Amino acid sequence: MMNAPYLSPMPWQRFMEFISPKADRLYIIKELLKEASLGYNVFEAAGNCHIIVTPDPPDKKYLNRPLPTILVAHYDRVEGSPGANDNSSSVFLLLETAAKLKKKRIDNNWVIIFSDKEELSPGEGLETQGAYALAAGLKNLRMGNSRIFCFDACGTGDTLVISTTIEHLLKRENGSEKQLQSIIELRNYALEIAGDLGMDKVLLAPTLFSDDAGFFRGGLAAQTITMLPSAECSRLVSELRKNQEFANILINAELRRCSDSSLSIPSTWRSLNTPKDSHLRLTPKNFRTVVRYAEALCRE
Repeated sequence: MMNAPYLSPMPWQRFMEFISPKADRLYIIKELLKEASLGYNVFEAAGNCHIIVTPDPPDKKYLNRPLPTILVAHYDRVEGSPGANDNSSSVFLLLETAAKLKKKRIDNNWVIIFSDKEELSPGEGLETQGAYALAAGLKNLRMGNSRIFCFDACGTGDTLVISTTIEHLLKRENGSEKQLQSIIELRNYALEIAGDLGMDKVLLAPTLFSDDAGFFRGGLAAQTITMLPSAECSRLVSELRKNQEFANILINAELRRCSDSSLSIPSTWRSLNTPKDSHLRLTPKNFRTVVRYAEALCRE
């Protein structure tokens, strides 16, 4: 367990177990949800298991409530990587968020999803990402118009990064005006909440794909939220200003294959999907900021 007294005991006592090489991550999440008395359904689609968490014992009536805010964090990881930041940290941050939202019982119109198969193998397209089939499931549950926020790699850094990747992609591919408007509305809401909380370290920038990519291909708008150290953000902004192709490198998922040392690629992102993505790179002192932000996104 990471020795951080400002973290709530639940769920962090299982974190080191969760990032161990042979961990049954789905089982651990279920156990933690039971411990917190949180209702959940396991939604199976295209061979993947997604966990849908609700404030109350799950039933069809609840899932059909109009337009809940949906927070998403994928729990799968690349083989050979501990996956501490990508994406174990976000899973545990949303577990803590769910427990706090349930305890407050003020804003109950929320759903948290722990998604499977966010990570793609070489040669796989977005239609094989878990979020693609999940998008169809959300539409069937009448939640297709909900606000969807994907939390990914939120365990390192002090700066909230609100991704503009899907916005870039929509413009590049001449996407529909309706979907572009939806993602802009999500982005503006994300900025509004950050402003309401007085967050002074916020950046709009293209980032690596997350579940937002699968949702996009499935016809739903989703906003990715991540964190980076402020020094890395400064270098990222500088690189984006001087290199017009850098955004395309990020959007085309070429970052991890890029060996150009002259590019100011955030070291946090370089470590993802590698053995270096360990708990030693995490910054627990900033976890509370992420939980507070996630809670605020779920306000009525």
